[in-house]
Amino acid sequence: MKRRTLAASLSLLALGLFAGCGDKAAAPADGKIRIAMVVKSLGNGFFDAAHTGANEAAAQLKDVEIIYTGPTTPSAEGQIEIVNSLISQKVNAIVISANDPNALVPIAKKAMQRGIKVVSFDSGLAPEGRLMQLNPSSARLIGRKQLEMASSAIGGAGEIAILSASAQATNQNLWIDVMKSELAKPEFAKLKLVATVYGDDQSDKSYREAQGLLRSYPNLKAIIAPTTVGINAAGKAVVDEKLVGKVYVTGLGLPSEMAGHVKSGAVKEFAIWNPIDLGYAATYAAYDFVKGRPDARAGGKVDAGRMGSIAIDAKGEAAMAEPFTYNASNVDQFSKIF
Repeated sequence: MKRRTLAASLSLLALGLFAGCGDKAAAPADGKIRIAMVVKSLGNGFFDAAHTGANEAAAQLKDVEIIYTGPTTPSAEGQIEIVNSLISQKVNAIVISANDPNALVPIAKKAMQRGIKVVSFDSGLAPEGRLMQLNPSSARLIGRKQLEMASSAIGGAGEIAILSASAQATNQNLWIDVMKSELAKPEFAKLKLVATVYGDDQSDKSYREAQGLLRSYPNLKAIIAPTTVGINAAGKAVVDEKLVGKVYVTGLGLPSEMAGHVKSGAVKEFAIWNPIDLGYAATYAAYDFVKGRPDARAGGKVDAGRMGSIAIDAKGEAAMAEPFTYNASNVDQFSKIF
């Protein structure tokens, strides 16, 4: 994450600005380009922040209307139903964080056949279901970063476990694969992965899964949760089980949700990119595709406003920046932003 983009986000908050193929999708009577942001589930702080970024981009672009939506619980079926409704509404673009990379492909293809530009972000669609995937960072950097934080917290040796979102989450699985690969390297030789469990990005289930890890593995030293819901739940479980100082939680979290866990001692440090920037850049990317910009293609680039130009590789994938680390020295500062 770049400090300049965080500063820009804070300034804009203060100003109150956060409030393909086939025939073209029909434009609404007011001339607005309608971009629908379909998230994994509503009520998730990470995606609420991404929505803030989308609104910021819309305010700058001036002719964009954001439709923010998602299922109440994270499921491919819920997202399929929503995308089908958006096709009927003839939106111009759909920006989606997929609960399943493959199950959503048929409905995404249907949308593109109707002239709707489909861009995935955060958790990607399979390539045939979208025009572009915007990753917040690279899988290698994200996976390794989480291992480094866990290793640092427990002195480089001990049992660790992973508490992920759903077993089908594209991004989570990529990061976990990287972690497993990195564990074979000499610097992580004294870390032992004992379990990988799934909380389906639901607070209650993630909490129960974290409790299960703590009770099933008495020698457990760290839980890595590459999900904002999971890391929050795991931190609470460590406190409730009175294991602060014995088991440490790390992974990807929101400063606003993690500040208390850092102060309790359950978390020494965690990381995340700026979800405001992610929603902002994804909206700009979708806009370029709707406008038919010649560089908006695999092997090209998209304009992302204050984020600059973002290159798209030959597979239609793009990345923003490496994760940023939060700890006792800075979490209060950033918790006021997101």
